Amino acid sequence: MMTNKLLGNLFIISAASGAGKTSLVKEILAHHNDIAISISHTTRLPRSAEMEGKDYFFVTEKRFKEMQAEEAFLESAECHDSFYGTSKSSVNQIRKAGKDIILEIDWQGAMSIKAIFPEAVSIFILPPSIEKLEQRLRSRGQDSEETIIKRLSAARSEMSHIEKFDYVTINDDFEDALRQLEAIILAERLTTKNQMQKHYQLIHQLMK
Repeated sequence: MMTNKLLGNLFIISAASGAGKTSLVKEILAHHNDIAISISHTTRLPRSAEMEGKDYFFVTEKRFKEMQAEEAFLESAECHDSFYGTSKSSVNQIRKAGKDIILEIDWQGAMSIKAIFPEAVSIFILPPSIEKLEQRLRSRGQDSEETIIKRLSAARSEMSHIEKFDYVTINDDFEDALRQLEAIILAERLTTKNQMQKHYQLIHQLMK
């Protein structure tokens, strides 16, 4: 049975640290005002260019654990010695307004979200090589040698789970990777289910 109530699409984008996920997501948001980003809560300290409420909601570990106890998160996880969580209320609010939303989370969080929302579309971004990944991590100039080694080790572990994702793209050329992500978003918007909901009145008339 067709309905005119359309929830926004839920896109999950995951990647190893340094694969370019954040830059790609920012570029998508800059050119598509009909897509929102889910802003995660985290206990880690903000980096120099990050802003409260735009990149993350920065909270203490005490407050984070209080929010976990209040079941305020759809998913939460510990990554690189910090905690991250996806707000339940903000995701539901954006989707109910009919707007698409991107969740930029790790593979474990992605699987937690897929368990709650099977219709969610999961995308994993790979680097072109482990050498280029290391080069990108070093060029950021934000991490110590010990942290870089840890991130590379974690990257290998994270990338071993790509078979659990709906789509995989390789960020070798930024513009190519961006076009591929936009193609995935467009294809999902054009599924029969979405089109039947979005164009309910037209389809209802055509089927009379």
